[in-house]
Amino acid sequence: MGAMNESGLTHIDERGQANMVDVAGKAVTTRRAVAESQIRMQPETLSAIENNAIGKGEVLATARIAGIQGAKRCADLIPLCHPLPLTKVAVQFDVRPPDTLVIQAECRVEGKTGVEMEALTAATVAALTIYDMCKAVDRGMVITRTRLLHKSGGKSGTWEAQR
Repeated sequence: MGAMNESGLTHIDERGQANMVDVAGKAVTTRRAVAESQIRMQPETLSAIENNAIGKGEVLATARIAGIQGAKRCADLIPLCHPLPLTKVAVQFDVRPPDTLVIQAECRVEGKTGVEMEALTAATVAALTIYDMCKAVDRGMVITRTRLLHKSGGKSGTWEAQR
């Protein structure tokens, strides 16, 4: 049931081996998580993204779809994550001139385990997609500050990051 071992880690069994947590006995609740990732770039790159002037196409539309797909495929990428029937994935962008783009991803599920990893994966995959689409004009972009902002639902309740 996701019981912690003496180290306090739920994904490590009593022998110290990695395992997938058994969530069978947990209650189904509405669970929500919000994560963000930031990508810094040259001001000209940010302007080109805003003006749809990147040769590969519409960067933000493509990154939004990639983030949604990333959340849906999280269990295929992170070995001990449970596959979840997500009820919502939303990816939004906040342009912060002169050189920063903030990606925020929200995931929801009616389930027995949280969606933090799905939200973090969505934000990260969206940032990686932006890098991929813009690398021809700016290889020096830096993906930074990927973090959980909010989680709610489940036995542990609500958690908010300090801003």
